[in-house]
Amino acid sequence: MPKQPTAARRSAASRAAILEAAFELVGEVGYRRLGIEAIASRAGVGKQTIYRWWPSKGAVLFEAILVRSFGDGEEPVPLPDTGDLEADLRTVLRATALELASPEVDRPLRALTAAMVEDEALAEEYRIRVEEPTREAKRARLRSAQRAGRLPASLDLDIAVDAIFAPMAQRWLTRSGPLTEEYADALLETALNGLRHHGPN
Repeated sequence: MPKQPTAARRSAASRAAILEAAFELVGEVGYRRLGIEAIASRAGVGKQTIYRWWPSKGAVLFEAILVRSFGDGEEPVPLPDTGDLEADLRTVLRATALELASPEVDRPLRALTAAMVEDEALAEEYRIRVEEPTREAKRARLRSAQRAGRLPASLDLDIAVDAIFAPMAQRWLTRSGPLTEEYADALLETALNGLRHHGPN
């Protein structure tokens, strides 16, 4: 006779189903029409199950995106460090451009952005669980380049991170231009040219 699933396994399965349902639905109907009832119905759970774990639909969507981006460990993957800074950053920026240009990713991310505008607590949670760990992963790669003499020792790493990565996020947010590998390459070349000539080594 097969063993009955434990409560922990049932909870894990329900949580996964809820997160998948939220991610799928926001892509189909948008954030304004996304509702807890619809998420619960698609996931095959009761509304109270969702409210027991998350305070709002924005919080559900945030965790759905977090798990898709980082996995259940919720830790950003370190940037590649092959010793070739330009090649490593090119790999990251090209992948970012392709991801942001994907309709599957674009709509849920825009929905989360809209939710954070209205929900300060959600925005703070995003800062703590996503923005800061991701920034530190970027700083760590640039710090490695500083130690190798590829970037000036005097370079402010937070400013460097903004110079390299923020323009793409801005272009995505405002839809001011296409997100392509060619754009990623041009952005990187421009940013690195400026950063390499920043002050004395």
